Amino acid sequence: MLRKLLTGVAVLCAAMPFCFGQGGAFPAKGRGTLRLMTYNVGAFGKSMEDSSPMVAAMVREAGADAVALNELDSCNARHGVFQAARLADLLGGWHYAFRSAMPYAGGGYGSGLVCRDRIRRTFAIPIPRGDGSEPRVCVVAETRRYVIASTHLDHISEASRVEGARRIAEALTARYGRSRKPVFLLGDMNDRPGSAPLRELEKHFTVLSGTEPTYPSDEPHICIDYVLVLNNRAKVHRTDGAVCAHFADGDVTIASDHLPVFVDVAR
Repeated sequence: MLRKLLTGVAVLCAAMPFCFGQGGAFPAKGRGTLRLMTYNVGAFGKSMEDSSPMVAAMVREAGADAVALNELDSCNARHGVFQAARLADLLGGWHYAFRSAMPYAGGGYGSGLVCRDRIRRTFAIPIPRGDGSEPRVCVVAETRRYVIASTHLDHISEASRVEGARRIAEALTARYGRSRKPVFLLGDMNDRPGSAPLRELEKHFTVLSGTEPTYPSDEPHICIDYVLVLNNRAKVHRTDGAVCAHFADGDVTIASDHLPVFVDVAR
């Protein structure tokens, strides 16, 4: 269990620096530390035919233990592979979860995650579709030590983002609100800090990540990717975190159009 209630998180997160992976800048993980990462990978195909080997190398370099992933293809004509499973395999046999938000090109397209820990159960939280928007989904995986949820909110309608945030918060609170197991929500929320969707989430969650820009990866100027923790009976202590702007083992400007974000929590 995570021991210490997070205090002063707003001050810590506002000052959260960019992370420069080159030169060994990723901090060493302390004993019992869980390193979470969120990354909209753009189907591993924004600027490359297949950036998944590069992303796998970057995840290893960062020392992440679990990664929430957005914009994943599942056996469709665009890429022809189950991308969540492929990344898990590239990471040496990690565990994975995926839920399709919509059919696409003969297969699926949605959100998922990969993690070192064995996944005991998974489920999906459906998100209402906004007018003119793509369907969205939140995929949830429970391990022995923690719960991790990955989502990607609507990019067109603020009202849809607010409703999506409300549905996710209600579902996770109903299931884990009295639990002593930490519940982490990660993903591309498609809105700025302090926006209506983030305020809706903050009724039930504490934001652990910062406000530094995460999009676009080549000239970032807006923060839309986050790591949050449910305000249940678990106690969390954030020890480190950053937007990852540079890696020795990959080029974030072409791996995806988003920058990854990591947060460490202590046990």
